[in-house]
Amino acid sequence: MNYFKTLEKILLTKKPLEKIELFYIFYEKYKKNEFQFEESTPALEFKNPSYYPFCTSVAPQDVPKRKNLTSVDGQINLIHAIAHIEYSAIDLALDSAYRFSGLPKAYYDDWLAVADDEIRHFLMLEKLLLDLGSTYGSVSVHDALFEAGQKTTDLVERMAVVPRYLEANGLDATPMILKKLKKLPRSESLEKIIQVLSTILEEEIDHVKKGDVWFTYVCKQAALSTDIFFDIIAKYYPRSFLRPNDLNIEARKEAGFSCKELKYMAKKEVC
Repeated sequence: MNYFKTLEKILLTKKPLEKIELFYIFYEKYKKNEFQFEESTPALEFKNPSYYPFCTSVAPQDVPKRKNLTSVDGQINLIHAIAHIEYSAIDLALDSAYRFSGLPKAYYDDWLAVADDEIRHFLMLEKLLLDLGSTYGSVSVHDALFEAGQKTTDLVERMAVVPRYLEANGLDATPMILKKLKKLPRSESLEKIIQVLSTILEEEIDHVKKGDVWFTYVCKQAALSTDIFFDIIAKYYPRSFLRPNDLNIEARKEAGFSCKELKYMAKKEVC
């Protein structure tokens, strides 16, 4: 069966449940080695995100604020924002497994496993939305993650930007969200949110680690210093690493960041 064309079809699928079902069918066959890595045709340039038919996209500053987390609306806004990150991450993982050919099979194993995780995370969050009488697409979203994928059609930049920068930022942000949630009066819905976010945090460390492995690999193949990471991030996100006190040092170390990199980000010795 045609590996790249099948992934292309999944990426072009607009309906979330249909996309997920197609992926599950594909992934079971992939794990049974039923796909051949044929020579790929040039990857498509996706003009719009797959969520456009059912999500209203606005500028990042116009997405509803996550406040009053004891209210149903506040919880919906929080969960929806994270569900959108996870749904966008599904397409980013699939795109990483589709766009870059000629790599070791372990590379494709890793990014399909990440896509499988992101789907599971999305479904957990969508279940929380359904429990609150909402669904994915009910709150406006932004296109920042889709745009990151559009910008990074070079493998070293993709591995630097998506797992080692954007997803790693989640390792910093999620503990702060959890800390805020745990200070609120206990409720069944808040307990469910805390449980789901804790699971996502733990599993996202592995995603960043996979990005670190393949970033290091491609740098070695191209005879590049891994110090290029900060040049790439400065190119796309010139205002990065401005909150050094918020870094989740232990999670980042577990995910593969070196003490040298962490010192640069934290502006001090941290290990």
